[in-house]
Amino acid sequence: MSGGDKGAPGEPSIDTVREAATRLAGRANRTPVLTSRTLDERVGGSVFLKCESFQRSGSFKFRGAYNAASQLSEEERSCGILTFSSGNHAQAMALAGKLLGIAVTVVMPNNAPLSKRRATEGYGAEVILYDPLEGSREEIARRLKWERGSALIPPFDHPNIIAGAGTAALELFDEVEGIDLLLVQCGGGGLLSGSAIAATAAGARVIGVEPRLADDATRTFRTGTMQTIRNPPTIADGLRTPSLGEITWPIIRHRVSDMVTVEESSILDTMHFLWTRMKIVVEPSGAVALSALFEKVVSAEGLRVGVIVSGGNVDLDAACGMLGGR
Repeated sequence: MSGGDKGAPGEPSIDTVREAATRLAGRANRTPVLTSRTLDERVGGSVFLKCESFQRSGSFKFRGAYNAASQLSEEERSCGILTFSSGNHAQAMALAGKLLGIAVTVVMPNNAPLSKRRATEGYGAEVILYDPLEGSREEIARRLKWERGSALIPPFDHPNIIAGAGTAALELFDEVEGIDLLLVQCGGGGLLSGSAIAATAAGARVIGVEPRLADDATRTFRTGTMQTIRNPPTIADGLRTPSLGEITWPIIRHRVSDMVTVEESSILDTMHFLWTRMKIVVEPSGAVALSALFEKVVSAEGLRVGVIVSGGNVDLDAACGMLGGR
């Protein structure tokens, strides 16, 4: 990481993150920062959990969705929004569209959690299902955009999505002084990119965390060449994106200190701790960043560590089955 404030050409800046925060004021929740003495003793540092599981629509995704949708022109709004998502971005964009009076269509894999699909439809969005083994959501979305003329807002590789996502970390740094290190889970890199922009301004290091079964971003970071994994079999369904984006990758390369991976068992152990000891419902994707401390692939010894808990949109039947007996 270069560590300087000057970003890669064309990337969102700390000013655009702050502008997004102003735009979201009164619309997005200012989510709580939780601590636990038991957690601190377990990892040897002071840990501050930014709990986006308490965000509107159940995840950090609302921040980027509303920030992007609210900046569309009246002509663009009249043609509706088109996006693709396995669930959290779908719900967030559906809610943003409902609040702004914009029709939303979501291309969603047929293996997405049923609870996420129902919530997306409950906010009023049209859901178009596809088989991820047979088709590409990006190709389907491009075809629909051509047919309908809708504004395409992807789930992570969009400057306004990134700026909105970065407001979660901005709030954390505003509330908690002296954070040395920020841990952020990574799928397509929107949350990690936005968080890294905020962290650079706050003088903190950032480490991205992925499931080992979905380590495309980590391998990209290590090799400097874009890596892709189609339909990774991780339980963290929100992190099953095939690769980083054209916008997110340069930001991560420039601003992120390191990338690490965690085992599926560590994700479940972390979920179990968060549910039973801290009494917060967190989905597998939301537990990934903290898992790096539990698995000890990142040391918190003597540090003040911020962790983004990205969401709580969990399928209860599936989660109870996964956590049963632990």
